[in-house]
Amino acid sequence: MRDVLSQIVRWWEAGERFGLATVVDTFRSAPRPPGASMAVLEEEAVGSVSGGCVEGAVYELAREVVKEDRAVLQRYGVSDDDAFSVGLTCGGIIDILVEPVSRESFPELGEIAASVRRQEPVAVATIMSGPGRTGARRVVWPDRTSGSLGAARLDAAVDDDVRGMLAQGLTGVRRYGPRGERRLDDLAVFVHSFAPPPRMLVFGAIDFAAAVARVGKFLGYHVVVCDARPVFATPKRFPDADEVVVKWPHDYLSTVHVDERTVICVLTHDPKFDVPLLEVALRTDAQYVGAMGSRRTHEDRLARLREAGVTEEQIARLRSPIGLDLGARTPEETAVSIAAELIRLRWGGSGRSLTDTRGRIHGEAGEEAP
Repeated sequence: MRDVLSQIVRWWEAGERFGLATVVDTFRSAPRPPGASMAVLEEEAVGSVSGGCVEGAVYELAREVVKEDRAVLQRYGVSDDDAFSVGLTCGGIIDILVEPVSRESFPELGEIAASVRRQEPVAVATIMSGPGRTGARRVVWPDRTSGSLGAARLDAAVDDDVRGMLAQGLTGVRRYGPRGERRLDDLAVFVHSFAPPPRMLVFGAIDFAAAVARVGKFLGYHVVVCDARPVFATPKRFPDADEVVVKWPHDYLSTVHVDERTVICVLTHDPKFDVPLLEVALRTDAQYVGAMGSRRTHEDRLARLREAGVTEEQIARLRSPIGLDLGARTPEETAVSIAAELIRLRWGGSGRSLTDTRGRIHGEAGEEAP
């Protein structure tokens, strides 16, 4: 819903009633991930749930849902032959929850949008199937809630799970019994997390860093560029960065919170900067720590890290030389190779040409492509 949020809030504020279609579950080679949304207001549609495959069918269903004022869970795909009837030619399967939305049915939407703008974590838990009211929703913040799924014990169980998912930035389906029993699966609840964007910390105010900051912003990261040299670390040189920090890299990294979604790109390739920095970085919970440099620079860096007391287990987390082997030369090409490695880490791809692979194109997060 994040990709259509600004538009649907305008409709909501104007008192319009519209249909909101959201991908809640996917199987096999689905084109869009859970959370992808399309909104429909009369003859207008924004967003996408399938990259174009089933948009026409979802558009018509959304108009019907608004007319009948009821939420519907619809599955598209099932088989390759059936897929052609609605255009899901990739052969995947997607479950889409289509809901009527208005100020009366979704009073929290304005507050959700405000939280997203403030980068305050918030999640929407919606019953998508099972006994009870499909479309019932509960909005969960770290410190408060709004709405109900129909039972206090169910609300309590969902609140606990949702806050855990928010901490990790996860969106997906959770299953419960009617009163929140986790050992049952009578109810399917879709949890759509709006966590603050993950952070990309780029160290080294060089031309490669400008390209990495640009591609990091494109991928949805909150990008910070840090360098100890004020003449180089300026907002003018890094217009795509959200923050430009003038400080010794290891001192700065020691003062900021680094979580499991943070990526760290060390582009200084100067021992006096990168060795103290990597000592700190490799001891954090960062999802990714990559360092630029030649093979020779890398070997020298490893020796210095070992001398500094960094363990072999910590060193094994270091991705150096940084990026995938694409034959990159320019800053822009190098940034693409780093972005490719980050995407591979996120989704578990092989890093090979799709022409040379078999099986599903879109796997689950962390699942190695065949």
